[in-house]
Amino acid sequence: MINLESTGVPSSSRLEGKCKAMVVCWVLGLGSLLSWNSMLTIGDYYYNLFPSYHPARVLTLVYQPFALGTMAILAYNEAKIDTRKRNLMGYIIYFLSTLGLLVLDLGTSGKGGIRNYIGICVFVGAFGVADAYVRGGMVGDLSFMHPEFVQSFFAGLAASGALTSGLRIMTKAAFDKSSNGLRKGVLLFLAIATFFEFLCIFLYAFVFTKLPIVKYYRTKAASEGSKTVSADLVAAGIHSEETASGDIAKHERLNNKQLLFQNLDYALDLYLICVLTLFIFPGFVFENTGSHQLGSWYQVVLIAMYNVFDLIGRYTPLVESIKLESRKGLLIASLSRFLLIPAFYFTAKYSDQGYIILLVSLLGLTNGHLTVCVLTAAPKGYKAPEQNALGNLLVLFLLGGIFSGVALLTNT
Repeated sequence: MINLESTGVPSSSRLEGKCKAMVVCWVLGLGSLLSWNSMLTIGDYYYNLFPSYHPARVLTLVYQPFALGTMAILAYNEAKIDTRKRNLMGYIIYFLSTLGLLVLDLGTSGKGGIRNYIGICVFVGAFGVADAYVRGGMVGDLSFMHPEFVQSFFAGLAASGALTSGLRIMTKAAFDKSSNGLRKGVLLFLAIATFFEFLCIFLYAFVFTKLPIVKYYRTKAASEGSKTVSADLVAAGIHSEETASGDIAKHERLNNKQLLFQNLDYALDLYLICVLTLFIFPGFVFENTGSHQLGSWYQVVLIAMYNVFDLIGRYTPLVESIKLESRKGLLIASLSRFLLIPAFYFTAKYSDQGYIILLVSLLGLTNGHLTVCVLTAAPKGYKAPEQNALGNLLVLFLLGGIFSGVALLTNT
């Protein structure tokens, strides 16, 4: 085992480095889904522009194949892919695509039509590619570091939804009565998302890599045979000869098939969690719950409640008494969420908007809590290269669940 001193990390700075790393992980998680959550949150704008094209369903269905297909390729080749280049590429694609959406809307003056819709679909497909690059790359990288880094990253993912929902409520309140107010709020959204994607590029390239505790974990990973951290170590001023270790020859890495069979229940947990969530939200809730007293605010409130409780759920595993670590318990909890399907159908048909909002909040809370519980419990007992590979495999099943949920909804 490499100690902190041997990698140039003073013991007194370890806690400080950990706190800084958690903050940076949170922001990187925020940027990993901010652009896509912005698209979901401004769904009412696209419904106005393209009323016959079902944007909530179609854009999600466009996004997911690109995310899943790219993630499958990256997961298969993860041991050969440089993590630094992968993550930076993902954030750059996010930045350029979000900027492209902003330019497209400005260039067309917010007009509808099939050509503009196709243009939006192209950028949404690019979001899917970026998601696979970033989410798989970051989760794989963080899986051999402190578990709280994974929790912070996924809390940032949820915070992107809560942030966009809060901004949507403010922009709708500010611009609702003004001329072309809906579009003004959308342009503000896209501008903010573009800025945050650029910030993530900067943070990952120049800040995260140089944090002492991150250097420690990556140096340790390199000593265990990881080839994915080389560029990040060089960027941090650590050269490959400094990480040489006899431990590499003593450890034969498990392949992806072996890792998957040993952790199939964790992969299934994530798949089931995401299938259920995306089957219900946002498509079913947007299109199958009729009219309500909240009027045009209804969808905005639903998205806000889901995102806020999803964010809360990402932090509840920090409370040890309610954190699920039992493999059997996680599987039972993941399966039990399917009781929400009849609950939503019954409530949509016979009850009012208050009960739907309550169910959406419960959906978000359980989604966030169980996702973090699975991802922090799974990559234990392995060397760094295997933890990286397992992190990628789990994200692949997570995205597979999202895609399946969207596809099932489309066929209903």
